This record gives sequence, structure tokens and C-alpha cells, in this order.
Amino acid sequence: MRKPFLLLLALATFCVANAKIVLPQLFQSGMVLQRGKPIPVWGKADPKEQVVIRWQKKQYTTTADEQGRWRIDLPKAKAGGPYTLTIGEQELTDVLVGDVWLCSGQSNIDVTIERVYPQYVDEIEHFNNSSIRLFRVRNTTNTHGVQDDILPTSWKPLTKDNAWQFSALGTFLGKRMQEKTKVPQGIIVNSWGGTPIEAWLPADSLKKDYPQLLQKTRLYDNKEYVAAQMRANNMADRQWNEMLDQQDPGIANHFTALDYEDSSWTTIDQNNWGWRGTGSTWLRQHIQIDKAHAGQPARLLLGTLFDADITYVNGQQVGRTYYQYPPRRYDIPEGLLREGDNVITIRFINKYGMAHFIPEKPYMLCFGADRFSQNPMPKDVIALSNKWLHHAGAELPSCPSSDVSLQNLPTTLYNAVLYPLAPYALSGIVWYQGESNTGNPTPYGDYLQKLMGSWRALWNDSSLPFCIVQLANYDGRQQTGMPRTITYEANPVNSNWARLREAQRQATIGDEFAETACLIDLGETVDIHPLRKKEAAERVALCLDRVAYGEWPALSPQPVGGSVKDSKVTIIFDQPMREGAAYEVEVAGEDKRFVNVEATVKGAEVIFQSPIAQPVWVRYAWKDNPRASIYNKKGLPAMPFEYKLVR
Repeated sequence: MRKPFLLLLALATFCVANAKIVLPQLFQSGMVLQRGKPIPVWGKADPKEQVVIRWQKKQYTTTADEQGRWRIDLPKAKAGGPYTLTIGEQELTDVLVGDVWLCSGQSNIDVTIERVYPQYVDEIEHFNNSSIRLFRVRNTTNTHGVQDDILPTSWKPLTKDNAWQFSALGTFLGKRMQEKTKVPQGIIVNSWGGTPIEAWLPADSLKKDYPQLLQKTRLYDNKEYVAAQMRANNMADRQWNEMLDQQDPGIANHFTALDYEDSSWTTIDQNNWGWRGTGSTWLRQHIQIDKAHAGQPARLLLGTLFDADITYVNGQQVGRTYYQYPPRRYDIPEGLLREGDNVITIRFINKYGMAHFIPEKPYMLCFGADRFSQNPMPKDVIALSNKWLHHAGAELPSCPSSDVSLQNLPTTLYNAVLYPLAPYALSGIVWYQGESNTGNPTPYGDYLQKLMGSWRALWNDSSLPFCIVQLANYDGRQQTGMPRTITYEANPVNSNWARLREAQRQATIGDEFAETACLIDLGETVDIHPLRKKEAAERVALCLDRVAYGEWPALSPQPVGGSVKDSKVTIIFDQPMREGAAYEVEVAGEDKRFVNVEATVKGAEVIFQSPIAQPVWVRYAWKDNPRASIYNKKGLPAMPFEYKLVR
């Protein structure tokens, strides 16, 4: 009887000796820890197991609780490194201490360095700074409650390769902050394109005021149902694409070939062409290449197309894009272009809306060593014609699907990818989101207050700094999937985009640890993902200089007061501004029927004569895509605003 007992004792001793401490994904070699604040370190172990941490020549000890959870708050540390952090038997090396920023939101945080590369070619080519570390949270959802950790990922130093698919705004923010402070920077990016703010809110914050939203999430709290729907959608999509290829005459008849006879095709102008249907349609354009350019590698710029495309040059596929937003930049290999006649063929594939070209984008062939740049544009280019030859493809019924986009449901992202990050010590949070809420901006201000409040509560830090990135200018009508001639909205409109921007502005007023970064002149009329992310990061950084570092840089002007005397209306701003004429200023009575006015900027005031007998409301830049006209002396635009006059 003694041998089994000794064997069990030996096994128990072995298990205790080899009990593994499990750390959250954030705790890895190469990490950045926050300077100047207590440093929470936590994880899991066997219940009642002792956990020993060695950090900067000192030892810290705790014991896991009944559920195996443990936490030690290391003392504040100064910036520096690299250090080694030992937790149990796990040794984390190359650990830096500096500032850590969490960048969260939707697709404009997602926009990668690869996407903006043509704007900043030389700078990105020289990315190489091991004091800046990048950490991308992988996307996942949870419909039934918070989870302990995120999916496996890692910290990476800033290089061109590591940043290529990383957030452009986050990368430029880290670079700017490191240049300013000379201390290490950690950039945590936690975003998901197309998601509404509700997905990032905890259930507790919605339970009282928005219980119907939680009911919506509960409908999908069944993994078997969701999996079945996703399988069905994938099967339908495969079947639809197979039918499209089988029925498309362009496949069997080789529409892509250089020698294909296309003289019977109709001619269209890309500026006023659109194809309404689901399925495919074809366009071809012949282009003449001289001897000097024949055989050279080139880059084909096809602007932005709606919705998906497969593009060929002389019968060879050079690029494919599956949805409307990415710029079409297709590389043509050496030897493909020949002297004389060449042909570009586009196969549009459309599942909704109307296939069309997006205006105000470049359409050209670029040659030479600078062909990857678009700022400035390459010197050696051949512009494409607006004229294309057109032939019908195959029309199919709409592809059936049942929406199981769990990332768009309330609480699912808070549960899965936000909650597990706390209480990792941070310098501050950048929130860039709102495009997906412009359809109904009314509750957005309340949602945003709940987000800041609940995230601060999660980190147990009521002064946790926030920078809210205001939506850039953009013609929101482009989201309809319909081609449009870009025209300026001259008359006052009650823009949903403007209403949401106002909610973003109001959310930080009176909060000494929050600021709004104004991008109203950094957007693009026809692109919901503007590419000037370095300039956007600089404006975010200015806000963080104030709320995180306690500095007082000049930020975008805002109204702080107003008066009416006779018919003269004066709006007082928080700082002096560039003087001159101001447009995009509107006034209304109590009925909020706005009319345009001619205004003048003088000092810290905007002044105009009101055509309304009893002026009550004043607003500025109140459009989806306004023309900014009011700037401070540092060149920062005034925020769009709506202001109620007090008599």
C-alpha cells in the first residue's frame, strides 16, 4: 500500500514544482511599461500558489486566490531600459519603460502604413526605431460576457516591415511622441473597421438606458446558431461566385486578352458611367506605350472603384480588390508592357449598389524610381483616358446572406478585446470612431460619455486622459454606393456628420482630462479614409500634450461666449485667430431655420450682421464636407460647432 502513496506524493510534488504561471498576452518580451505610475502585473496560477516577481533588483511576492488569480502592483519607474522582468520562471527580456497609448475605434485607426505609404515614401522607408513598440490586438468577439485575455499576438519594434500592416495614425503618433519626449513609446492598437460605438460599451452602461440594445446581442448568444449562419453565408458566397464565373461571357471569350477583338464594345465616360446590377461587367482601355517605356516596371493607379474589381494588363492579372475603399495601386512587372498597343481590362464584380469610378482620384500609369509616391506625384506618368470600352458580363440575383457581424453588436468588443487589456498602465487613450453612427447621431454624445466613464472605471483611473478624434470632412453621400458628381452644398443642411462631430466636441468640454482633435480640413470628399494620417497624428499629439503632459499648446479654436446687440452677433472664441472673412457661418431663430451669413474674424471674435430678427442659434461648418475658413494663428482649424446665444 505504501508504493501507490509514494507515487501520488511524487506526482503531486512534480505538479507543484511545474505549475505554470499564465500571463496575459500584453506581458511579453519587448513590451513597454508605463513610466511614472504603479505598474499592475497580473495573471493566473494554481489556487494558493505563490508568485514571485523580480524587477529592477527587487523581489515582489503574492499568492494566487481561490480562482488562481493574482496581481502585484510594481512601484512607479522612470523611463529607461531595456530591462528584464522575471515572473515565476518566465523571463521577459528587452522590456522598456516609457509611455503607453491605447488607440481604439474603427477603420480610420485601422488604416495601415501600407495604405498611406505613397504620402510619406521617404519617411516610411527609413522607419527603424527600437524605442517605439507596436502591439496589435487581434479581432474577436464575445456575446455573453467579458473574457480574461485576447488572442495571441506580440510586441514589435518599429520598422517598415513591422509597421506595414499596422495603424498609420498609431505609428505616426508613437514616432512623434518619441521624438518629443525622448522616452520609449508603446502603441496598442485595438480597432475594428465599420464597428459602432455600442460594440465598445459594457453591458452595465447600457442596461438602464438602452436595454433593447442588450436584447439584440442576446439573439446571437448561441455559438451553434452563429456558426451555422456563417457556414451558410460562406456556402452561398462560394455558389454565387461559381455561378458568376460559369455565366460570365468574359471568362470563356477571353475578354482580358490583348488581341481580343473589342471593336463592337460600346464607349463610356468614366465620369458619368455607372452599372446598376449584381454580377459582373467589363471595361477595356487601349494605351500606347513608346519605346522608352516599353518593358519597364510601372504602377497602375485606378483611383478607387465601387465595389470589387479584378484588373488585367495585356491578359495578365495585376491586381484584385474585394471592396470599395482601398486605393487601386497595381504593380506591373518588368517586361509586361510592350511598345505600341497595350490594353487594361477591368472586371467589376458588384453585389449591391452601382458599379462606378470614384472621382477626384488619380488614374494613370507611373514609371520611374518615384512611381510609388503620390506626394508629390511621380514625374514620369501617362494619364489614362476617361473613355473606356464596355461589355456586359453576367447578371445574377443578389447573393443571399444573414448578417452575423457580431462585431457590430452592443458589448461584443468591450467583452472580448477591451476588458482583457485592463489594468495595463496607460498614458492615455485615443478614440477615433463615429462614421458607423452617423445614421443616427442623436444618442452618440451619451454613448461617448458612457464609453469614457466606463473605460476609466475599468482602469480605476478617473483622470485617465482621452483624445477624441473628430470626424474629418467627407461627402457622406458617397456611402450610398451610387456615383455622384461632387458638388458643394451651398445651402444650410442638417448634416448627421455635423451633429456627430458636435457630440464629439461637447463630450470633452468641462473634462480637464479629455480633448477633441479637429480634422475638419484633413479629410477627402470622396474617401471616408483620408490618407493624411501623419498630420492627424500631430493634432492628436497636441491634445495629448495637454491632457497627459499638462502642457498648454494652442488647440483648435472653440466658442466660449456670444452676444447680440441690435442685429450684430458676436461669437467669442477661446483664443485669437487669423483675421479675415469667414464663410460656412449660419444663423437661425428659435425655429432653427438656418440661413448663411457673411462673417468676419477679428481677434478672438467672429462677427456678423444677422438677417434674422431674433437670432438664437449660430453654427459653423455644419455640413458633411464643409470648407474650413476659421483658423488660429498656428494654422489649426476651428471646430465645427452649434452655439445657442444667451440674451
